[in-house]
Amino acid sequence: MTPQDDAEYSATALGSHWIVRPEEDRTLVEQGTGQERPTRPDRVEGTVLRFGPGVTAAVAHRTHPALAAAPPSPAPAPRRPRRHALPALVVLCVLAYLAWPRLGPPLAVRTAAVTARPAVLGCDGTAHVTGLVTTNGRPGTLSYRWVRSDGTASGVLKEKTVRGQKQARLRLRWTFQGTGHHTARAELRILSPAPRTLTTRFTYDCP
Repeated sequence: MTPQDDAEYSATALGSHWIVRPEEDRTLVEQGTGQERPTRPDRVEGTVLRFGPGVTAAVAHRTHPALAAAPPSPAPAPRRPRRHALPALVVLCVLAYLAWPRLGPPLAVRTAAVTARPAVLGCDGTAHVTGLVTTNGRPGTLSYRWVRSDGTASGVLKEKTVRGQKQARLRLRWTFQGTGHHTARAELRILSPAPRTLTTRFTYDCP
């Protein structure tokens, strides 16, 4: 180059093709493709290239290991109600005792018989007629009626039995007056728990 050429040289005529750019950074690998992608600079000022904070920090931020999740705490074991077990058992026993008369078998008549004393009645005497009823010992009510041979009858009578009571005595008193000879008949009609009829006879003798 001649001095004349140096005088005509102007730095402003320096084209952009004279700028030597740094080689492209191919260290970043695109995630999932396995291909390299060049990193573009933020801006160009003459021959100085300025880049941002860089991909290293961003990649490090994305690849920061996640904190391991803490295992859940075990649930507390349920508390067993031991303190109220004995009172509850006592209450159940009392309820069963009270409910037994209703939950058990009903009252039933096993045998029944009627007798009159005395067998021969004198003047102006009273005959004692007794009906002896044997049950199964269950509590309940016996319904019955007395019917006499003179045409009279009692109303419906009731005899209550308690638990464990296996016998019930049903009584009739029949009084006679005047003279004469008469054969009397007394009839016991059990209405419930099961219908049953029993009869006895005695003699009234007054000369």
